[in-house]
Amino acid sequence: MSEPLYRKVVVKVGTNVITNNKGELDLQILDQLVSQIAALRKQGVEVLLVSSGAVGAGRSVVKLPSSLSPVASRQVLSSTGQIRLINTYAELFEQRGLNIAQILVTKSDFRDRLHYLNIRTCLASLLEHEIIPIINENDAVSVTELMFTDNDELSGMIASMMQVDAYIILSHVDGLFDMSRKENTANLIHTIDIATEHFHQYIKPGKSEFGRGGMLTKCHIAHKLARFGITVHIANGRTADILIDILNSEEVGTRFIAQKPVYGRKRWIAHSEGLEKGAVTINAGAETALRSPKRANSLLPVGIESVIGTFFKGDIIKICSENGEAIGYGMAQYSSEKTKEILGKKGEKPLIHYDYLYLMS
Repeated sequence: MSEPLYRKVVVKVGTNVITNNKGELDLQILDQLVSQIAALRKQGVEVLLVSSGAVGAGRSVVKLPSSLSPVASRQVLSSTGQIRLINTYAELFEQRGLNIAQILVTKSDFRDRLHYLNIRTCLASLLEHEIIPIINENDAVSVTELMFTDNDELSGMIASMMQVDAYIILSHVDGLFDMSRKENTANLIHTIDIATEHFHQYIKPGKSEFGRGGMLTKCHIAHKLARFGITVHIANGRTADILIDILNSEEVGTRFIAQKPVYGRKRWIAHSEGLEKGAVTINAGAETALRSPKRANSLLPVGIESVIGTFFKGDIIKICSENGEAIGYGMAQYSSEKTKEILGKKGEKPLIHYDYLYLMS
């Protein structure tokens, strides 16, 4: 293997990659995956692995009645299957002289800056001691509002948090295909420049057979991370040596080209959907100002039309357009009570400073 293209990566492996057509763990594929990660470690590449598959592993451990509710079924399968999944990884990595750590999280673990930094410190310490973190959503307690959309969302947050060079999504398909043509053939798209291309035209929304995610979700995460300066790859995890090929700069899968890097609190704020404490509605003039390509603007009270919910200084809030559409997130510089007192007024300090503002594309 030549000098690797990246020095730190997040690898997300989907349920359909490491399970067979019955939804049970595919030990051969898992062994291939672990072998590739071990090879990367020998090259000095730091790897954080986000792995689905706990529910699939649980299917081979227990058989549940069809009368059990979907939530209860998921909790039982994931809590029993997670043990089998992590033990399988531990055994395979141990055979190659590598140690692993299990990290189980829920979306609420990212609810504020302190918790966010605590997770980041933990993961950084594991990498420093050459321990491979294996991360998964804690499905046993993650229900309704505590759930990530899927592990694509979780792994995207980890990639952003750890400021990796690349985020690699291993799916059961070869990448993103051009579905916009009228011909019956679909061509694999090798590169996407988010500055000039819109990926939506290429996608037929759909979900995985056993997982919760779909290609549309993967591409949304890829688009967000590419905006932060992280290169994203979507490739087939069942293809032999796919990770090696990606880090050897082979043209495999689909690559989202990284833009100018963004660091600090903006990355945390960008992943705050569903964790906001309140919201504000802004007028069209304020939205235009915030989206100006010529200069960076903060959100001033003069452009705010209404306040929703209760929030305090330091809380994350959602920014909505006049028609109620979410256009961004930011950290409030003062409370909802004070905001109500001065909304629509000129000459007041920003509710959200530009440095603490993330606008959706």
